[in-house]
Amino acid sequence: MKPSEMRIADPDVSLVADEQDIIHALLSLPGARVIELGCGKADKTRLVAQAAASVLALEVDPIQLADNQAADAPDNVRFEYGGAENIPAADASCDIVLMFKSLHHVPTELMDDALSEIRRVLKPGGVAYISEPVYAGDFNDILRLFHDEKAVRDAAFAAELNAVSTQKLSLVKQTFFLQPVHFEDFSQYEDQILKVTHTDHTLSSALLEAVRSQFDQHMSAGGADFHMPIRVDLFTKDDE
Repeated sequence: MKPSEMRIADPDVSLVADEQDIIHALLSLPGARVIELGCGKADKTRLVAQAAASVLALEVDPIQLADNQAADAPDNVRFEYGGAENIPAADASCDIVLMFKSLHHVPTELMDDALSEIRRVLKPGGVAYISEPVYAGDFNDILRLFHDEKAVRDAAFAAELNAVSTQKLSLVKQTFFLQPVHFEDFSQYEDQILKVTHTDHTLSSALLEAVRSQFDQHMSAGGADFHMPIRVDLFTKDDE
C-alpha cells in the first residue's frame, strides 16, 4: 500500500473483535523473537508469550515496570526499561515488534526515531504490528473530557505515513475493528483509566463529576459497555 492509500480511521467499521483474535489472524508467533514496546500491564505480553520463542517487553513507566518485574511471568518473557526511540536490542535481532496503543504515547518529536528503531531491530522480512485507538466513539468522547489525544494520535499516524514514504517500512495491510470494553461501574473506570501511573490525570471535582455523568449515561444493570474503534497497521521490513 502507498501512503496515499493509508487511512487514519474507517467510519464504516463493523467488525467486533477482541484484539487477541486480530493478533492471531495477522501474526505468525510460533518460534518468533518478539519485542513489545510500551507493554503496560503486560496482559498481551503474556498472551503472545504462549506461542513466541521469547518476548522482550519494554516499559518507560517505572511504577508499572517494577510491578511487571515483581509479578510471576513466563520464563520466555523479560521485562526491561526502554523507550521506543532507543530500543535496547541489537540490529536485526527480532522477528516481530509490537506496539499496543503506545505509539501515540511516544513524545511527538521522537516518533520518527521510534519507527527508525523498529526498522533497525527487525530482521529483514520481519513485521511490526502497531495498533492505535481511533479518535471516535463513545469511549473516546468521555476520555477527551479530561485527556484529549487527538493531536498525539494524529502525530502517530503522520509518523507512520512518513515511515512508509521514506521506505523505512512497507505497509502490508490495515485492519479496523471495534474492541469491546466493559466496566462494572464508575469505580472500575476510575481505577483502570483515571488512576493509571503513566499519566497524571488530576481532575477537579467539577470535571470528575462531568466525566461521571457522561459515563453514567452508558450504565445499565450489567455495567457500562463500549465498542472502542481500533486501527492496526501491519508493516514489514523489506529484505535488504
